[in-house]
Amino acid sequence: MKSNPMKMLVVAAMLLGPAMTQTSYAQEKTVMVGGAPMYPSKNIVENAVNSKDHTTLVAAVKAAGLVETLSSPGPFTVFAPVNKAFDMLPAGTVESLLKPENKGKLTAVLTYHVVAGRLDSKAIAEKIKAGNGKAVLKTVQGENLTLMMKGKNLWIMDAKGGKAEVSIKDVYQSNGVIHVIDKVLMP
Repeated sequence: MKSNPMKMLVVAAMLLGPAMTQTSYAQEKTVMVGGAPMYPSKNIVENAVNSKDHTTLVAAVKAAGLVETLSSPGPFTVFAPVNKAFDMLPAGTVESLLKPENKGKLTAVLTYHVVAGRLDSKAIAEKIKAGNGKAVLKTVQGENLTLMMKGKNLWIMDAKGGKAEVSIKDVYQSNGVIHVIDKVLMP
């Protein structure tokens, strides 16, 4: 009788359950973000909730009702601002955006940080090169972001001329890729 390796793996996973999952996570190539490993086999939301640097972003995603969307297959490219980026906004901005009556505004700001597709730094660099130094990407929100290189660093310019630098690139997820940024982008 010939053995089927795939069938054996499925049976082993069913028998071992969580122990099997932990072993497979341990073998993944992760990137540390906010003190936590980001697993390529987990989706954007499953990873983001573990980052101590993204608690404000996670709270905003929940308040905007975007958890289900960012947990879906995508793929998405997310430019994820750290907590300090939200702290740089004018006083009261985050609190105001988190109010239920401002859900539309909050959703617009958050979806302005998301581009459809899986664009890692190599794909972005190719677009920048093809665009003679700049790449314009349409966000899920509908407006554009302009990406450029300054030396070896990737920068993003929003619709208002504000600029954010990518501090951690290519954080691969099961449904896309995250690039950590130091400023909140504004449509």
